[in-house]
Amino acid sequence: MDEQLADATLLIHAAFVLFVVGGQCLILIGWARGWRWTRRLLFRLLHLGSIGFVVLEAWFSVPCPLTVLENELRLRAGGTAVYQVSFIGYWVGRLLYYDAPPWVFMTVYTAFSLLVVLTFVFYPPLISRSIPRAGR
Repeated sequence: MDEQLADATLLIHAAFVLFVVGGQCLILIGWARGWRWTRRLLFRLLHLGSIGFVVLEAWFSVPCPLTVLENELRLRAGGTAVYQVSFIGYWVGRLLYYDAPPWVFMTVYTAFSLLVVLTFVFYPPLISRSIPRAGR
């Protein structure tokens, strides 16, 4: 059971990464194509907050809670080493995890977050100001 929970945690982690990276790609495409949904305030705030969380983790050397949880579940499942994984875990993990010094990740996360912030400033979310009409 712990191995399946570890795989589920890894899939959630992959979905989070996809939201951050894919979301930014969709925002840029939406800007170019005039898609209004890419300017929705909730979507943009969640996106900005997500990359902000990642950058703060990197700056303060805080391990990702999803990685910590996945590792703990894998160890409880009888794994002898971190990232000893199932088939799903192996392939999703190959997409997510890279070996590099911490400063590389901090630099990449910070640069990406600057792109997100610049996009937020130059292609800002729309704030709807709908005022209910009398008689409706």
